Amino acid sequence: MPQLIAARNAVGLAFILNGLCFASWVSRIPEARDGFGLSNGGLGVLLLMIAIGSLVALPSTGAAIGRWGTVRVLRAGAVMAALGLGTAGLALGDSLVVTGIALLFYGVGIGVWDVAMNVEGAEVERRLGRTVMPRFHAGFSLGTVVGALAGAGLVALDVPSAPHLVLVVVVSAAVVWRGAAAFLPVPEVEESGQTSAARAWLEPRTLLIGVMVLALAMTEGTANDWLAVALVDGYDVSHAVGVAGFGLFVAAMTACRFAGTHLLDRWGRTAVLWSTMAAAGLGVLLIVLGGHPALVVAGIVLWGAGASLGFPVGMSAAADDPARAAARVSVVSTIGYAAFLAGPPLLGFVGDQVGTLDALLVVAVLLVPAALAVPAARKPTSQSVGSPA
Repeated sequence: MPQLIAARNAVGLAFILNGLCFASWVSRIPEARDGFGLSNGGLGVLLLMIAIGSLVALPSTGAAIGRWGTVRVLRAGAVMAALGLGTAGLALGDSLVVTGIALLFYGVGIGVWDVAMNVEGAEVERRLGRTVMPRFHAGFSLGTVVGALAGAGLVALDVPSAPHLVLVVVVSAAVVWRGAAAFLPVPEVEESGQTSAARAWLEPRTLLIGVMVLALAMTEGTANDWLAVALVDGYDVSHAVGVAGFGLFVAAMTACRFAGTHLLDRWGRTAVLWSTMAAAGLGVLLIVLGGHPALVVAGIVLWGAGASLGFPVGMSAAADDPARAAARVSVVSTIGYAAFLAGPPLLGFVGDQVGTLDALLVVAVLLVPAALAVPAARKPTSQSVGSPA
């Protein structure tokens, strides 16, 4: 038990710091758009670099974990993320090319970091014998709350991006490196890592879970990238208020991830996911169409609650079989991160046509077909893992 508790705490810390780094960058997105004089479409292309980097790294991360283990892979991802985001902070407002390349490297690092901590989190959840993955993702959300609030304060105080981002990523990478030493060993896979990863791409259940995570990652990722900007453009608020709106979103998401573990154990994955998706859709409609501040605030809270459980439940479902968790989590993460590839430019170009605020309605539309894939996340019998849902 002491070893298991230590591993649980180390995984939770990895999630928190991952979120802290990401929200620190999000707090600087409006500054990046204005500093480089970008349109919404141009900003979408810049944000696309993070998603491209992650998608380059994700397909092979499962095989890398099978060969080198989660500890080494997590450490490598954290170091690369720190180098990428730190460089982006130094170049922000000065060189668009350097910023874009740095965000590409940050995307690679954050993708590797993401898969490694989810694989380890699934193993801890399995050994504990109860649902805890949403709480790990709540740790990510808690990190984003702290990062968003700190970022809003630093932006309001006119603190430059360079010292802000460099300090955050250097400290985070150092702490993650030390904490990874407490990780549990992941069960070995019978076949080679490359073969396991390739076979996972042919499993209908794994692919359906990936499709579900794709839509729900789009739901979460759109708020990460565009909520602050949409509030600034749609309601003519200051950048600090826009970032604070994003902070409210992640606060609601964090609270529901803590509460979601009990809901999932009592009602099951399918019913809970359908309920949260309905809440997210309603929240988006209130933000876009509500007009009144009270309705917008309520919409942000509902959107945050609705986006809270999709990604963590998808990771748990992909890792139901511990022997092949790394390969399947890698596949589902790759499909899910396609939302971060398509989302920023899609919302950016739609925003150029109809306005940033109205472009958020794309999320509500995507949630409808996504509901059809939710049953794939049910806990299968040991004989049916990887088979058609």
